[in-house]
Amino acid sequence: MGKVRPMPFGRRKWAKRDIFTASLILSFHIPCIFAPFYFNWSAFWVAFILYILTGLFGISISYHRNLSHKSFKLPKWLEYVFAYCGVHAVQGDPIDWVSTHRYHHQYTDTERDPHSPVQGFWFSYVMWTIDIITLTNKVCPDPNNVADMENDAFYRFIRDTYLLHPIALGVLLYAVGGTPFFLWGMCVRSSMFMNVSFMVNSICHSWGKKQWNTNDSTRNNWWISLLSFGESWHNNHHAFEYSARVGIEWWEVDIGWYVILFLQAIGLATDVKQPSQAHKQRLSMDKPNESCQE
Repeated sequence: MGKVRPMPFGRRKWAKRDIFTASLILSFHIPCIFAPFYFNWSAFWVAFILYILTGLFGISISYHRNLSHKSFKLPKWLEYVFAYCGVHAVQGDPIDWVSTHRYHHQYTDTERDPHSPVQGFWFSYVMWTIDIITLTNKVCPDPNNVADMENDAFYRFIRDTYLLHPIALGVLLYAVGGTPFFLWGMCVRSSMFMNVSFMVNSICHSWGKKQWNTNDSTRNNWWISLLSFGESWHNNHHAFEYSARVGIEWWEVDIGWYVILFLQAIGLATDVKQPSQAHKQRLSMDKPNESCQE
């Protein structure tokens, strides 16, 4: 499909939710300007630990691999704990995040993809988050792809009370450590992982190595892998989206996979999926993709 021309920024319609989302993103990024003036090591380590909890356990392991793709199973109590970590990444409630991601895989690199570079690099990077009119009318007018989560009272509760949870964390950080804890533990940490996620959506569809014969623009990017906990092996992921392991080769650093392996070893993660050798051979770049020939 050819490149879709998005509505020029200055002429597009702004819904109330677009304005709210843009304001929310800016409210985390702008205070980061002042963070260097309030630096201390305690605040840094709080931010680092929260980055691990919300980015690794919350988004990579829970929202993405466990909830979106069901690539492994966890006991319900642990599934909820990890999902609650993801709530504090400030990237949306679990139901909304999973719905958008499932649509991304269903319509990858078409005009119905919620965040594809076919509508421009910056659209896939961040502009899609503040274009709810396109998202609801053109991409996913009937978000019925999360019935499994809609039936779960915990996820409905989180959706209905979503913003209260990050607000409570921000208040707690300020109460414990004042402005340094709030700026580093809330603003710097959240802004950094937001941009890492944005890079996976955009850069990993534009530049890098295509290791598998997929019908999309996905690429692997080693230099984003540490910050994203392995999520930037994006061509691998789109080739084997059901796999709990995103870094397929031994040298492809995938911290999320290492944690899942540990959870499996102690009996907490079960039904852990990996790509079969036959599937890898079928999608090898040395062999034409049969689906492309149909």
